[in-house]
Formats: sequence, C-alpha cells, structure tokens
Amino acid sequence: MKLSPHVDALRHDLVAAAALGDERAAELGARLADAATRSASLRFLEALGDALLEANEQLPSGHLELRLAGSDPTIVFVDPEGEARPPAPTDEPSAARLTLRLPERLKAELEAAAAREGVSVNTWLVRALGAALSRLATRPSNPGRRLSGYGST
Repeated sequence: MKLSPHVDALRHDLVAAAALGDERAAELGARLADAATRSASLRFLEALGDALLEANEQLPSGHLELRLAGSDPTIVFVDPEGEARPPAPTDEPSAARLTLRLPERLKAELEAAAAREGVSVNTWLVRALGAALSRLATRPSNPGRRLSGYGST
C-alpha cells in the first residue's frame, strides 16, 4: 500500500480549501498544507495500527501485523502457530533482514512494550525506527543553525 497518494490528496484538499479565501489566506493555507503533510504519513500509519489492534480483538485466531518497507505499510496475517502468511506479490523488493544484538534488559523491555501494544517486537521496532527517521527528516539540514539547550518558563 502506498501512502503518498493519500498524503498528496490531503495536501491538495487543504490548498483548495485555502484558495477559497483571498491571496493571503491562500498563501497561509499552502504553508499550513506543507506543514500538515509532513506528519500525515505518520498519522496514517498510527491510524492503520489502531485499526489492526481493533481487528485483532475480533479475529477468532491469529493476528494482523502492520509491517513497513520504508514508509509503505503492508498488512500481514499471522496464524496461531506464529507463521506469517506472505502478502500478495508486489513490485516492491522483499523486506531486508537485520541481525541485532541487544542487552538482555533492553530486549526484555522491547518485548514488554510490544506486548502492551499487541504487536510483534519486529513491528514495534519498525514503527519506532520509522518514527525516529521521520523526526530526523523534519529537522533542519544545517545543524549549526538549530537552537539547542534547555529552557524554563
């Protein structure tokens, strides 16, 4: 499933709504649309994850997992024996495999976090890594111009 057409449609709708006003409203609307679409993919993924959690409560056996290849999600049914039924073939390259060595304590914390969300450790890690990369992508490209430090109010 490609999210980019949905994100692009959302941006188009926001710009079209803003164009109903004067030039200033249209300009501000275009800026708002740019800002909103930066996080839209992540929000769509969160909505898909929530929908899968609700669907999993209604399945008589097995569960659904949301898997990511980049920012494109795939929904996979995992049978009660823990074997995933592969998604329908697409023109996408197969998922990459990675061996990760973790301290036992961190592994236990990851398993607990995934269990709380009702997903596999793999799904939890893919979501977390995707969110972290999304946050990095929205940071300024010139770190010398970023503000850093602590503030208080």
